[in-house]
Amino acid sequence: MIPIIDSHIDLSWSALSFNRDLTEPLDTQRDRERRMTDHPSRGKGTVSLPEMRRGRVAMCLATLLVRAKREVCPPGGFWRFDLDTATQDHAHAIARGQLDYYHTLSARGEMRPIRTQGELDHHWRQWESAGDAVDRLPIGFILAMEGADPILHPEEVPIWWDLGLRSVGLAHYGPSHYAVGTGDSGPLTADGVKLLGQFEKVGMILDLTHSSDISFFQAMDHFNGPVMASHNNCRALVPGDRQFSDEQLKMLIGRGAVIGAVCDAWMLYPNYIPGKMPRNVVGLDAVADQIDHVCQLAGNCRHAAIGSDLDGGFGTNQTPDGLETIFDLQKLESILAGRGYSSADVQAIFHGNWLNFFRRHLPR
Repeated sequence: MIPIIDSHIDLSWSALSFNRDLTEPLDTQRDRERRMTDHPSRGKGTVSLPEMRRGRVAMCLATLLVRAKREVCPPGGFWRFDLDTATQDHAHAIARGQLDYYHTLSARGEMRPIRTQGELDHHWRQWESAGDAVDRLPIGFILAMEGADPILHPEEVPIWWDLGLRSVGLAHYGPSHYAVGTGDSGPLTADGVKLLGQFEKVGMILDLTHSSDISFFQAMDHFNGPVMASHNNCRALVPGDRQFSDEQLKMLIGRGAVIGAVCDAWMLYPNYIPGKMPRNVVGLDAVADQIDHVCQLAGNCRHAAIGSDLDGGFGTNQTPDGLETIFDLQKLESILAGRGYSSADVQAIFHGNWLNFFRRHLPR
């Protein structure tokens, strides 16, 4: 099997918000949740650390995910206790707790933080030399923040950098303290512009995933550092502001970015309605469609990759047909090969493009 770098998995959020032990086999996790009814993905999770090893997911971008949104609870509605907080102070504290979860897993040898080029190369050599004997290897992770609300003010960026943070997206859904994200429209805030300046100073990677169109174009104008789209599909194939237009994708490609294809069905099938459409309306070939579209725009295979977003608030209730666990990402090899992609091309898409990107942009 080909080793994979998955550029977006919400591990700490899944573990702490859904009370999951990610060190357990996935079947154990599913059995424990089978009778739970508080969320549609209960008993249908797709990710655990043993399952990642089984699928040769050697490394991922592991997120800190929490939003400061006082206004999210509508009259008669329910507070999203697992994601939304009343203030940035709350968001900051919860993100630090999620970070501590990764520290705990690292201390136990389950995961390994990757902060520098040297740490990246050491980790990758170990996985390459292990062959199929990866059962006890730590899974490498680059710490990423999905939505910048936990950063209390731009001047706090160096503190987060010293804590190991290497990639940040400005917003998630709707407005953040710094920009506007999916489902809304609006510009960067004044603090958002300052935040980008701090990112440039320390070498932070800007993840433009979830940026509204206006915020996206402003960020590209204001920021001269490295950019990427960790988990983003193509608007030309699936309309909607959660996906990027060809113009946006070409701008990213021109800046040397890599774009990770997402495995959530509603981003793979036009007008998909979660919970109301059968899984077999969309299969894993749709993920390959997203990868192929990026390759066609670029004229090569150097900018396409996998950013699955698996267990990012959904499980097999919302994955394409044929994707039962993260292990099934390996099926993309034969799908891409069937479309004429060479072995070298598939290696690049599975891990090589992200390796090259982070070797360029992580500190020495």
